[in-house]
Amino acid sequence: MRTKPVMTLEDARHAIDTMRSLAQAHLDEHPGNAAVMVVVDDHGELIALERMDGAPYQSVTIATNKAFTAARTASPTADLGALNTAAKRGEGNFEFAFFGDARMIGWGGGMPVMVDGVCVGAVAISGLPEAIDKQIAAAGVAAILG
Repeated sequence: MRTKPVMTLEDARHAIDTMRSLAQAHLDEHPGNAAVMVVVDDHGELIALERMDGAPYQSVTIATNKAFTAARTASPTADLGALNTAAKRGEGNFEFAFFGDARMIGWGGGMPVMVDGVCVGAVAISGLPEAIDKQIAAAGVAAILG
């Protein structure tokens, strides 16, 4: 029988705390929309979600879908978005429509958590500029992996 590591609520809380701290630091320097941070398990199902005061409501759905996508594909959402865009230009055949799930999303800010080559979950953030979302999500993964 095989065993595999799993994400815990403690892991999720650690990632959320890290992402919140970085999001708040960004907002302190660049006031604007706040963010939503999400951690999911390896199936893309929610473990933890935090919506900062003032974060747009649509960021809840977007962050959740980013995390879902990253977990289900074991890939950063920005990478998948680039493949989807290329396919629409006729360069390749990777399109989200082929997955048959409307939750698949390609905006940056969703990152898988990989342990020994296996996806154990994902983190995501939405509400800040995409480049910042990507950096903060990467920090969330690093917080989990220690």
